[in-house]
Amino acid sequence: MININYEFKDKNLFDLAMTQSGADADHNNERLEFIGDRVLGLSVAVLLYEMFPSEVEGELARRHASLVSTETLALVANRLGIGRQLRHGHMTAGRTKHILADAMEAIFGAIYLDGGFVAAQRIITDIWRDLAAADTIAPKDAKTKLQEFVQKNAPVGVLPVYEYLSETGASHSPIFSVRVSALGKSATATGTSKKMASTAAAAELLKILAI
Repeated sequence: MININYEFKDKNLFDLAMTQSGADADHNNERLEFIGDRVLGLSVAVLLYEMFPSEVEGELARRHASLVSTETLALVANRLGIGRQLRHGHMTAGRTKHILADAMEAIFGAIYLDGGFVAAQRIITDIWRDLAAADTIAPKDAKTKLQEFVQKNAPVGVLPVYEYLSETGASHSPIFSVRVSALGKSATATGTSKKMASTAAAAELLKILAI
């Protein structure tokens, strides 16, 4: 069993959450992931609302985006040992984080269906409280950091330019490619959504600009 403080009444839900579409095209964790994404989002939002009573909406939103990101979900999944039990197809290096993050959300979806929202919220709150407390100041995402840097170092009104390049992969699991240009430099990155790809591209451009 994974290292999580919950006992499933319906073991089939856990098994389904631990099955990636590459291992079984018909019976996999994609629908559970859909539910788990919403359960996680609300649970983390409530947690942040309670932990940071003096912060405004924008600050809470930045914290939330960071805490429910693919990177954070994959980190938690690794800590819980999900990768050791997950049934998956060929997992390339570029897809590992996404597959682990999806499985993490599927687990929360399965807990919700098995034990209700309160049970899922308790698990999420226990895990995410320390992660949320680690940042004393609300983090800024890469796109915000890049925009602020460009505004300080370019003529008035000039902003980073994002260009959607392509969409590849299966229809249920697409990979988007986005290029961002600013201050005479550009960077390209991919992600499972245009938003994630553009954020990743901004992060790469920040590295190039040595921010």
